[in-house]
Amino acid sequence: MRKASRLFEIIQILRLAKRPVTAATIAERLEVTTRSIYRDIAALQAMRVPIEGGRGIGYILRPGFDLPPLMFSIEEMEAIVLSLALLERTGDSELKQAAKRVGAKIAGAVPAPLRQTLEANALHAWGFAAPSASAIDLALVRRAIRDEEKLDLSYRDEQGRPTQRIIRPIALIYYAETANIVAWCELRQAIRNFRSDRIEDCQATGLWFKGEGDQLRQMWVNGWEANTLAGGG
Repeated sequence: MRKASRLFEIIQILRLAKRPVTAATIAERLEVTTRSIYRDIAALQAMRVPIEGGRGIGYILRPGFDLPPLMFSIEEMEAIVLSLALLERTGDSELKQAAKRVGAKIAGAVPAPLRQTLEANALHAWGFAAPSASAIDLALVRRAIRDEEKLDLSYRDEQGRPTQRIIRPIALIYYAETANIVAWCELRQAIRNFRSDRIEDCQATGLWFKGEGDQLRQMWVNGWEANTLAGGG
């Protein structure tokens, strides 16, 4: 970890701590020596960061001190750059536009060295972008997941047979070639995956499943884990 990133992380640790934190504890979290932490804290104090305490009793950050908004380490900025690049590969046009707005906001708010990381164009998400799901608005699906609203799907199964489903959407999985809606299917009375490229129409119903989303997601996760442990992939 670069020294600048380490100083930032020390401030974050102390800022979130409810009681004094020893140098040994900080060193263990950052995977450096205790001696390095002593030097780093001395450097922060020299920069007038209000850290109080000492060896053996721990350190605290005096109330009232905070970091500027949108202050990221180099590694965190690289994670943001790559995440935004990955969003460009989805077929969700609303998310792609949102990613561009996020990049512009961050570039306008962070210090110059971090802005250079954002604009350097050195990190890429390679591969084909997923085609847009022309028959379905994925933004509608995401809102339905958040609001716990049922959706009415006109769907074709693997054999191409048309079927009508009322679903309770709980998750959206983006793959390179398509997006999958994970939902409780009221027809099958089970959790099913619906490929966006097989959906011919999708409409909000005005019907709700308030308070059930978390329980259904846990059921889905438990089923996936059980299937994996059983060798089902």
